[in-house]
Amino acid sequence: MAPPSHAAITTVVRRHWGRILAALIKQFGDFALAEDALQDAVVAAMTAWDPKIPDVPDAWLITTARRRALDRVRADQTLARKSPEIAYFIAHQQSDPEEAPVTIPDKRLEMLFTCCHPSLDAKTQIALTLRTLGGLTAEEIAYAYLDKPATMAQRLSRARVKIKAAGIPYRVPDPADLPARADAVMQVIYLIFNEGYLASSGDTLLRRDLSTEAIRLGHILCDLMPDMAEPAGLLALMLANDARAPARQSAGGAMIPLETQDRSLWRHVQISQADQILQATLTRGQIGLYQLQAAISALHGQAATWGATDWPQIAMLYSLLCRVQPTPVVQLNHAVAVSYADSVKAGLHLMDALADPLADYSHFHAAKADFLARDGQRKAARDCFQIAINLTGKAADRAFLQAKKQRLMLH
Repeated sequence: MAPPSHAAITTVVRRHWGRILAALIKQFGDFALAEDALQDAVVAAMTAWDPKIPDVPDAWLITTARRRALDRVRADQTLARKSPEIAYFIAHQQSDPEEAPVTIPDKRLEMLFTCCHPSLDAKTQIALTLRTLGGLTAEEIAYAYLDKPATMAQRLSRARVKIKAAGIPYRVPDPADLPARADAVMQVIYLIFNEGYLASSGDTLLRRDLSTEAIRLGHILCDLMPDMAEPAGLLALMLANDARAPARQSAGGAMIPLETQDRSLWRHVQISQADQILQATLTRGQIGLYQLQAAISALHGQAATWGATDWPQIAMLYSLLCRVQPTPVVQLNHAVAVSYADSVKAGLHLMDALADPLADYSHFHAAKADFLARDGQRKAARDCFQIAINLTGKAADRAFLQAKKQRLMLH
């Protein structure tokens, strides 16, 4: 029998990482100790899992990690006396992780709320969530966000120290605080998804690893919070958007807009899955911003062609979304929908109020350029495209906008 490959072991470890680490942190009350112990167990697994991966790899990992953690605190009798649970595990420590009966409590929800605590800044929340629940290394997170690995490692280390020093609890918030804190958790997951689906920097249009990880976290959140509708709405939204990813980029890496995408490349089974989740969610009568966005994405996914898009329905949904989340970007998307559902002039009229708040937003000027081109104002459209080009930091976006401007100059 051939021994498992490094990649196979890594896949298994990542699948169980979040649940095991959350349980260890809850047990030992020390973020750094738990992570170091689990990492020790992973290193041990690379050798011990030969010739095959254990039948219950998560039990093997948590038992080994507990042993490593206990080895680190065994000499500290003061710590052992303070924690009856640690003292118990020291007294009953098993020598063979294969023989130790293990129950792993699911503490991932508590861990999500800890990682997304409001005392941590947004980037740290994202990084800590990816590290703790997703099992991504500091190097992988740094690569995704174009940071130096050492800088990301320092950010994670400072976050662990802050959690311990500030006494941030590992628990689900009280019922009165739950909705607001749940919103913060969902926002972090959606930010991770968008960084994979619409990478904010660098020359890569898609970062599949991040969008995939966000969807996995979305599934976890739905499992852990089944009584709330919005986590399901968020999952439906991510699935629906991700289903169109195969058609968003050419073989050469160029961005392909929705109106010209080859819809046969869309993952239609995934679109159906998103629609089923959304339909089940809407019946609860707890409509929120993620469900509204998922409904908009579903309408795009249901359209066989760009011309068949139900723009009046999309414009109506954006109107509702503007009431729930009246941000300039949402209002811009509403204006785009109105320009197709009603008229270009109606869309331009809605855009007038957005000129100041979105003056430095490339997508605003690109959308206005499209409006002007459709209205026959070619010179003004070219000028807007140039502003958009100057404002964008991504090579793929610049090339896309430059091509659109060039086409206006040729006709």
